[in-house]
Amino acid sequence: MATVPVLDAAGTELLTPEAAEELGARFVGLLRGLGVEPGARVVFQAPNSARLLAGVAGSLRGGYAAVVISAALTPRERDELVADVDPALVVDDARLRAAHAAAPVPLDPWFRARPMHFTSGTSGRPKAVWSGWQPATRSEAWVAEEVHAWGFGPGDRHLVCGPMSHSAPLRFPMLTLAAGGSVLVPPRFDPAVAGRLIEDGTATTSFMAPAHLQRILGAARPPARAAMRLLAHAGSACPSHVRQRARALVGDDALREFYGSTEGQFTTCTPTEFDARPGTVGRARPGRELRVDDEGHIWCRVPEHARFTYWGDPEKTAAAWDGDAFTVGDLGRLDEAGYLYLDGRRSDLIITGGVNVYPAELERVVLELPGVEQAVAFGVDDERWGQRVCLAVVGAVPEARIHAHCAEELAPYKRPKSIHVLDAFPLTHNGKVDRVRVPQVLGLV
Repeated sequence: MATVPVLDAAGTELLTPEAAEELGARFVGLLRGLGVEPGARVVFQAPNSARLLAGVAGSLRGGYAAVVISAALTPRERDELVADVDPALVVDDARLRAAHAAAPVPLDPWFRARPMHFTSGTSGRPKAVWSGWQPATRSEAWVAEEVHAWGFGPGDRHLVCGPMSHSAPLRFPMLTLAAGGSVLVPPRFDPAVAGRLIEDGTATTSFMAPAHLQRILGAARPPARAAMRLLAHAGSACPSHVRQRARALVGDDALREFYGSTEGQFTTCTPTEFDARPGTVGRARPGRELRVDDEGHIWCRVPEHARFTYWGDPEKTAAAWDGDAFTVGDLGRLDEAGYLYLDGRRSDLIITGGVNVYPAELERVVLELPGVEQAVAFGVDDERWGQRVCLAVVGAVPEARIHAHCAEELAPYKRPKSIHVLDAFPLTHNGKVDRVRVPQVLGLV
């Protein structure tokens, strides 16, 4: 039986393509032994591990629709999502371990579908994003597009930092394996462990949210050097001081920002492009085209293999598509060279004194301040203004310093009229900041 070596006392596993192949084949063998027919949905709810990654990838090659949800969900949250997709089986870590003893079965050489993840549901009930069953040609086109975009190959050792219940922290390692590379899977994110794996050259690629970068670079002993081929980041605005420290660590050739969602990917951006156009999230990635409609909604034209539906919700699906282009409701603008700038979501828009304020802009400015870890801007009803601009932050920065910084960088109508400091933000079912609940936690709505 293939073994997965543990590299350090923290429990970091090294999953090779060969081990992933065998573990995936044994997991599919377990499903067959339990009578789970191909074509069924299988929900995975387990902490990050090599066996989780191999089980998901194997099930997709074995003809099962893998639905990945957070291990941190409450029973109510879990039951709501499980009921929505009506799976044949819910797989926890114990079930994944049991698969080690199952007889392996042959796997298809291609992914029969992409993993299913739930949207964050900040403006409604979460919905699973479903690629549909993919013929070999479409699956191969999907893998080829990702390999072209990120250069995945046999020499890669990809470090997993985020929970695989999120789309990018699963997609990057899964496609690394598909391209012949290996994956480093710590059981949980630890900035000291991640920093050491980067510094000693064990990790050559990684995807991180800006919060991961900030914690690694702000650790008691941050990495002093790195020889990484790729460090991709996305998920929220990256503070400028974090971006600059990351550039100094890995170099401009390795650092890449991108803008995307659970539904699909839109852009990539190099550090030099950001220097030339501060605030941009880049241009359309190869094979895609962007446009912004008259209301400011961002639309992305994608190849056939990148199409999706919302599971069990044809109306929501229809609203997301216009021909071969989709939108997730984000607002933005394109400059003359095709560079995209984000303004936020229509549901987040603050109208104060008859003027539109986009939370994304305020948050981006505030995140430039060292010590601010997270920021959420929102509006609350106000008799005078219609809505009052409010800001909540996590981090050790005096309110007066935030007010002063906003006064320097923003027009008066965009500045927060009140600032609230929290120890932590409430989270959605998949671990993202729950923007809707922030004002509720503060007792403002």
